[in-house]
Amino acid sequence: MAKVTLKGAPVKVSGDLPKVGDAAPDFRLVGADLKDVTLATHAGKTRILNIVPSLDTSTCATSTKKFNELAGDRKDCVVLVVSADLPFAMKRFCATEGLEHVVPLSMMRGRGFAKEYGTLIEDGPLEGICTRAVVVIDPAGKVVHTELVPEIVDEPDYDAALDAARA
Repeated sequence: MAKVTLKGAPVKVSGDLPKVGDAAPDFRLVGADLKDVTLATHAGKTRILNIVPSLDTSTCATSTKKFNELAGDRKDCVVLVVSADLPFAMKRFCATEGLEHVVPLSMMRGRGFAKEYGTLIEDGPLEGICTRAVVVIDPAGKVVHTELVPEIVDEPDYDAALDAARA
């Protein structure tokens, strides 16, 4: 079972992230257009899953902006931002911030994602949404990098994720 903290207080998280080398679990999430998005939607590209609690928090907003900037010029890669936010709010956030190189995805109809990816917060004030994590999936659907950010309010290691995406 994964261990993370929220401002120093322990938080229980379901399961563990997928293992490097394993096939990435499929998922069903909702895009800004309210259409379902699965792992296969972006097959043939490297997928960086920027998993965040909510874009309404400063760290989540920052990580989304940084991934937009750092991976934006990569035509062989797509950054999928996964949160519990509604698609309308995610779309508005991306439009307001001018983010064109990330794909916001909501767990609105896909709560199983958080359990499958081992990111579901099971207690505390954020119970029921995802903890902060990054999973990089290669074009063939294999997990090539994972990071469970130990302190939810901290940013992920962007360089490690981007290095894995380039490999």
